[in-house]
Amino acid sequence: MLEVEIEIFLASDSPAFRHTTFTRDGVRRGFIAMQPLAIGVLAHGVTFGLLAQGAGFSIFDAVLMSATVYSGTAQTAAVSVLATGAGVVAAVSTVVLLNARYVLYGAALRPWLGQVSPVQAYGSLFLLGDGSWLLAMRAYETGDRDAGYVLGTGLGSFAPWIAGTVLGSLIGKWIPAPQLLALDFLLVAFCAAMMVGMARTRASLWPGGVALVAALVADRLAPAGWPIVAAGLAGALTAFLRHGEATERAR
Repeated sequence: MLEVEIEIFLASDSPAFRHTTFTRDGVRRGFIAMQPLAIGVLAHGVTFGLLAQGAGFSIFDAVLMSATVYSGTAQTAAVSVLATGAGVVAAVSTVVLLNARYVLYGAALRPWLGQVSPVQAYGSLFLLGDGSWLLAMRAYETGDRDAGYVLGTGLGSFAPWIAGTVLGSLIGKWIPAPQLLALDFLLVAFCAAMMVGMARTRASLWPGGVALVAALVADRLAPAGWPIVAAGLAGALTAFLRHGEATERAR
């Protein structure tokens, strides 16, 4: 899949790239496209709210973190770190490491967001999540060139995330551990299904396969949080190398 993103990035001088727009209709379509995933985002938010409440966070603290960090995986890991008595530096470092994948996400979205105003681009990136990024990349792959779609998917994810955080913080005392309900796995399952749908050739399976192996190895050998970073870096490097090989063969 990452091969597709890198090819899009390298094709940034194409006519399709130059004709990028940003309209209200694109925002609306992106928001609507995100709704099937909203229930999963809501459940993920409830999971974080529950964990934050258990770690001693007030509702205000939990919502503030969700609104500013806006990353379920990173927030969950950071709260777990703080719950062990570690300091703010350790928690911030955890967030930075786990969100390193957004560097790749931003590069993949450059063909869209590199052609709109800074306010539109950075506003869209601030609201970007795993699910919204996957939907946006799939839309671009099918020919959509309205960058408002990216913002729309982000808005469609942000609202249920905040709502879930509030709900989890309020009723966390009466909800069992999220692992028992598998609430923390809903978004992971969705992203995995989307990635499989975007893998259209055998070559595109290589980055995902290498990322999987890297994540499994890191899960065994590295501290919590590193599997995601290891998978992202390994998958991106594999896609980059294979794209270079394909380019050399085409010459």
